[in-house]
Amino acid sequence: MGVAAITTMTGTEQGMRTGAGRRATTKGARRPERRTALPEQAKRPLPAGLPREWYESHNRRLKAMRLAIALLDTGVYHPANASNRRIRTTAERIGIHPPSDTTCRLVRSLIHDAD
Repeated sequence: MGVAAITTMTGTEQGMRTGAGRRATTKGARRPERRTALPEQAKRPLPAGLPREWYESHNRRLKAMRLAIALLDTGVYHPANASNRRIRTTAERIGIHPPSDTTCRLVRSLIHDAD
């Protein structure tokens, strides 16, 4: 089951609907602009009062999940193919700080072999 595409009208198409900026030669069907990205959800603040280790491990898990998804998108499906060098190169490519050895281990544990 796929995700439904969200359609929006560009500013010129909205102006045409209201009559502003209409040209005499522009008639017929208008093609809606397709967006494949889902709307961003509002980020909620993290709960206060937890130990520092909790925040560190939470952020490490989020980073490892982003890296694991990026590696899966590039065709790395087995932990043996996810070397520290490849994980760090992927982090640089997607624009996040290079992960530590611990984070690289966590990424490999997320890309476990399901066989």
